[in-house]
Amino acid sequence: MEAAGRWKWAVVWLGAAVWAAGFPLLSTLDTHRVWGRCAAAGYLLAACVTLWWPASRARGVASGCAVAGAVVVPLAVLLLTGGRQSEVDVIERSARLLLSTGTPYLPDPRRVGDYTPYLPGMALLGLPRVVLAPLGGVGAVLGDARVWCAAVFLGSLAAARPGWARGRPWVLIASPVVALPLCVSGVDLPLTGLCCLAVSWAARGRPGWAGVALAAASSLKWTAWPAVAVVVAFAGAVLGARAAVRCAVVAGTGAVALVLPCVLVAPGRVVEQVLAFPAGRGAVATPAGSPLPGHLLAALGPAGWYAAVALVVCGAVLVAVSLVVRPPRTAVAAADRLAAGLSVAFLLAPAGRFGYLTLPVVLSVWVRRAGPGRRGTRGVAVAGRTASGLAAEAGDDQLLPHRGGPSGGLLADA
Repeated sequence: MEAAGRWKWAVVWLGAAVWAAGFPLLSTLDTHRVWGRCAAAGYLLAACVTLWWPASRARGVASGCAVAGAVVVPLAVLLLTGGRQSEVDVIERSARLLLSTGTPYLPDPRRVGDYTPYLPGMALLGLPRVVLAPLGGVGAVLGDARVWCAAVFLGSLAAARPGWARGRPWVLIASPVVALPLCVSGVDLPLTGLCCLAVSWAARGRPGWAGVALAAASSLKWTAWPAVAVVVAFAGAVLGARAAVRCAVVAGTGAVALVLPCVLVAPGRVVEQVLAFPAGRGAVATPAGSPLPGHLLAALGPAGWYAAVALVVCGAVLVAVSLVVRPPRTAVAAADRLAAGLSVAFLLAPAGRFGYLTLPVVLSVWVRRAGPGRRGTRGVAVAGRTASGLAAEAGDDQLLPHRGGPSGGLLADA
């Protein structure tokens, strides 16, 4: 690692350490304070290693220190001491309700903790707790929903890019935007990983498998639904109309199969808890109140709420039009289009949290650091066209699906 690179990465790790150190001082949540103390130490150690460790191994050792301090140690501490955010309890309760009543939703929610603002697929991540908790000890720890949220997230990234560990994605895993939610709640990470996987499989010429990933994501939270439109448009642009239809059909039928049975059992509960509550129109006020533009607008009264919703709809229409007029033709362009649409929705929604921005941030960063496919594919034939013009959209040697070549028939759907 050259001297300039050492100082750049040292500054990055020091900045992360300062950010993490603010949580023990400013946060009112015990879980955040535990994470902040551990992560700050890990990031600071990573900065020291970057500056003074032998150049040939400095980056790898520094990343390991950051992962240990920001992920491994705080997650272990929180799992062993029972520290968790309320979202984890909600997921595990929804699993018990799903088994006993056929629906993951309480019939008469009276306080915030009674609401389950997720689609039925999220309850599946709580099932290991139901099975393993009676065993006590290690079983209770391994059954924690955060473990399985992290497993889906990391497994999706690994499936999205075989050999990903050699591509140094650990910097992304150790970053505060991933490490903090992974340790304290993990609820948004499975959705994030599955969206990355859907983009990857579409870029690798597997629209059917991309549809499977989209179906799984769409059964967790409704915020995954825009990903269906973006990935289908991406598949259609580079693989053709039949591939786009295949992706859409698999995604739609899979999501309906996973969600519809629970909706039919208690449709009113789904509307109240999954749609009205997160939008700030439920019987109980949502705690998602970060001072984002949409929330500030909605706080002005009913007219402000409708104005915020109208802005979200306008943003969705603009993204939809862009998918028709100029569909994404590279993995980077698809991830960026989805990230942009989700960012607009999260910023303008009547109720939201800064944490919701984890999904668009990870999408854009991941696809550049450890995304699907190969580099240097300019000029390779793509579904009867040439890829020379496709890479120009992203302005770099971005990742493109291709037919034939040494890897052999990547456009054949698995």
